[in-house]
Amino acid sequence: MRLNSPKINIMLRACMKASKSLIRDFGELEKLQVSKKGPGDFLSAADKKTEKIIIQELMRAYPDYSILSEEIGKIEKNKEDKWIIDPIDGTTNFLNGIPHFAISIAYEHKSEIICGIIFDPIKNEMFCAEKGLGAYLNNSRIRVSNKKKLLDSILVTGGPKYNNKNKDNVFKEYIDISKKCSTPIRKFGSASLDMANVACGRFDGYWQRDLNYWDIAAGIIIVKEAGGFVDNLKDDKSSNINNIIATNSQIHEELSSALIEKNY
Repeated sequence: MRLNSPKINIMLRACMKASKSLIRDFGELEKLQVSKKGPGDFLSAADKKTEKIIIQELMRAYPDYSILSEEIGKIEKNKEDKWIIDPIDGTTNFLNGIPHFAISIAYEHKSEIICGIIFDPIKNEMFCAEKGLGAYLNNSRIRVSNKKKLLDSILVTGGPKYNNKNKDNVFKEYIDISKKCSTPIRKFGSASLDMANVACGRFDGYWQRDLNYWDIAAGIIIVKEAGGFVDNLKDDKSSNINNIIATNSQIHEELSSALIEKNY
């Protein structure tokens, strides 16, 4: 089975068109013009070009939908329907010739994520999911892992940026969680791919703080449709989706409790 809804199809078309340009740019990194987004972040001409191609394709099919994208910010139109775009998740990897980055697109209706895709153009891996229809890697159905104990699990995380005011606590948190796992924690520099790899069972859990919504929107629906759990981190009452934990259903409570108990 392959997901074949109009929303998925237009996202796939936009993604594949943009990825052709992105792969060419990755092969010619020395020619890219690079500027600062902010401390610890970089913006390349490739970000802007990839984003432009994606938005053009999406707006051609759905001109009245709002857009939230990393580079241009918000385009406010229809308040009920929104595309959420990260043209290159893993920009630092991309700019340093590290072949681990992705295009991420999600569709949100009435503040609920309905479907999403994450595409790794180097590995040619397309993760996609739609509410109630499951999650897929290329044309194969995917499920989260069935590891039952945190001790046996492979975890992945990210951050913090060097100007993060809370970075000392983040490092302490990393050390504390590391002590509970027999395998060293991984860090790859792309939140969307980290979540996609939880969805297909390569990793058992992921957490990270101070993310942007476009980093994780597509990953949220993909992990959920693969049978995983996605939650906020800080405490049970938090509404801050930018502090996230995504796991298989087996270790979710154990990892979540370990992260919350330290009150970082």
